[in-house]
Amino acid sequence: MHSYLVTVVAALAAAAIAIAVVEVVHRSIRRWGHRSRLLMELTEHAHRSFQIAATVLAVQFAVRFSTGYAVGTGWRQALLHMLVLAVIAATAWLVTSLLVVVEDTALARFRVDVPDNRHARRVRTQVVMLRRVTIVVIVVLTVGVMLMTFPAVRGIGAGVLTSAGVVGIVAALAAQSLLGNVFAGLQLAFSDAVRLDDVVVVEGEWGRIEELTLSYVVVQIWDDRRLILPTSYFTSTPFQNWTRTEAAVLGTAEFDVDWSLPVQAMREELRRLVEGTELWDGRVCVLQVTDATGGMVKLRALVSAASAGALWDLRCLVREHMVAWVRDQRPTALPRLRAEVGDGTASLPWQWVHPKRRTRRFEDGEVPDDARLFGGSDDGDARSEAFVGPDEPVEARR
Repeated sequence: MHSYLVTVVAALAAAAIAIAVVEVVHRSIRRWGHRSRLLMELTEHAHRSFQIAATVLAVQFAVRFSTGYAVGTGWRQALLHMLVLAVIAATAWLVTSLLVVVEDTALARFRVDVPDNRHARRVRTQVVMLRRVTIVVIVVLTVGVMLMTFPAVRGIGAGVLTSAGVVGIVAALAAQSLLGNVFAGLQLAFSDAVRLDDVVVVEGEWGRIEELTLSYVVVQIWDDRRLILPTSYFTSTPFQNWTRTEAAVLGTAEFDVDWSLPVQAMREELRRLVEGTELWDGRVCVLQVTDATGGMVKLRALVSAASAGALWDLRCLVREHMVAWVRDQRPTALPRLRAEVGDGTASLPWQWVHPKRRTRRFEDGEVPDDARLFGGSDDGDARSEAFVGPDEPVEARR
């Protein structure tokens, strides 16, 4: 009985000493390491795992050295085996905490709450994927090491190795879809095809990448629905990524109007509208006639914004304003089906309505800047070079 009491006291004393040492180290780091983000992250996230690992290890040594009187007994072997398993689990928890702290410290250097956060989102995606892989690997290794402490498992190790080839083939065939998604997730993380917070269009839905895992991707759709897709979808199916290179994007608003509409007047009204709203980023404002068949003229307004959300609001604003402008200022330009009987010279009063506002006249061959998408401005010239080539004229390509 006296020996058992000594063992209990030794275990409690070892646990108390370990807790005290860890607490001293914790307070010292908090006091002297407040200028280091890494040390502060360690005190916040690794303190509990370090305390548990140190306590279990101290108790294991105390029990081992204070139970010499019971060498060879079953209860001592069982107790020491349980403590060894606890030490392995606590050590794995500590290693995982340390890796998470290092990853969080690295992520803190890259801010995603800034306008130009493409590089930060790429790093964040890769670090998050590495964290998931690291945790899975640590868990698998921990379970494997814990199983190898059982003599029965070590005894059947040779048999397992001899049949590993057949089992591996069967497992690979059974988990083909799962493994494909895992490899697809790693490919997405390091190929920079898609990142967290990227704005994408998939399955006809517009949204942003909310979560990216090894097996699936969660897309937050604009109306707060969630579209969950396997990672292999993004490696085998075409999709639109609006923010792969930058957040600024272009958008269109199309109108079907009558042939009598003065296009330049509508172009000037569009320019006046976008210049008066903060949604426009000042890059592109173009109005072009894209089709003129079927008795109507199709106009396309092309505008730019700094983000996909701002672009959506800007396109809706352009539609609303220009529809009201055509209805109130140019009612004769509303879409119509004609059946005219009258003077072919269009000299009758009902055949022509003079515009209330004078529009700018251009010389023959002169094209206004806001009527050209590939030219007329620095942004248009750059776009023309990107799609045609700086040294090859358009006429040569045709």
